[in-house]
Amino acid sequence: MFLITPGNHDPYFNLAFEEILLKESREDFLVIGINSESVIIGKHQTPFREIDPSFVFLNNIPVIRRISGGGTVYHDPGNLNFTFICNSEEGRQIDFKKYTSPVIEFLRSHGVAAELKGSSDIVADGLKISGNAEHVFRNRVLHHGTLLFDASLKNLHGYIRKDYGCYSTRAVSSNPSHVANLRDKLKIFRDPEDLCKALADYFMTTIDGLQYGSFSKSIHSAAEELAVSKYRSWEWNFAYGPDYVFSNSFLLHGKMNSCRMTIKRGIVTEAIGEGSPVISSFSEKIHGRRHMPEDFLRLSEKENSGFSMEEIFNFF
Repeated sequence: MFLITPGNHDPYFNLAFEEILLKESREDFLVIGINSESVIIGKHQTPFREIDPSFVFLNNIPVIRRISGGGTVYHDPGNLNFTFICNSEEGRQIDFKKYTSPVIEFLRSHGVAAELKGSSDIVADGLKISGNAEHVFRNRVLHHGTLLFDASLKNLHGYIRKDYGCYSTRAVSSNPSHVANLRDKLKIFRDPEDLCKALADYFMTTIDGLQYGSFSKSIHSAAEELAVSKYRSWEWNFAYGPDYVFSNSFLLHGKMNSCRMTIKRGIVTEAIGEGSPVISSFSEKIHGRRHMPEDFLRLSEKENSGFSMEEIFNFF
């Protein structure tokens, strides 16, 4: 097994890099790194059902879909990420205990009473400090997890949608948990980079056969290409996933209005608006458009509907 620390904080590249290692190599890898601020949704999730659209879009936080299932997680420079990419035996590929155990043992070696809770969370003192997800590709498995050290809990809580009753879908939903950072429990480490190095050093002494590795220019180029063609694309991040129906009632300019939309592959295929004439007219015009705030805002400006950006979020 090769230990790799990419040193690249670009979440688009790093997710693409993991997929390339999974699908284009036969070696086992352990990747440890840190991403810039981003919201990472599970493969089978509806993004607007999981995120607070006004918080995410007004703060320019990237929303990126990963290839593994599970719920939504938050990345930022205060959060460490670890990924195991390994050949696996058929029938025994999904194994959260196997891949979280080395992390739990590291934390326990530093006095943190960490344990696996449920199928995929690492907790300490009852609070979640790590979320994990897995993806199987043929006879290989990708397991990736987060480790909260000094993440912005304000932003972490800010991106979470508080009420997703507007959405009707068979998409996988997240399971919100009470979370905590590890900084106060791991005061020996100055910052996430220091923790990252310590975790790598620990694994080098405790995982048999682990050695430092690097990646070729061809792997780097392939990851860059995939980051652009897939992980930065609207088609993957927003259009992929189950169809859904959105319905909402809201007060606008002193009058109650309602809108109901059917969205398939990210496109509004049916929309009905009731209340004021401007809502009815606008709802007719959004048919065939992407269900995206910027698209709706441009339409509002073109049609002189007069909606502010905050008012556009009533459709999300």
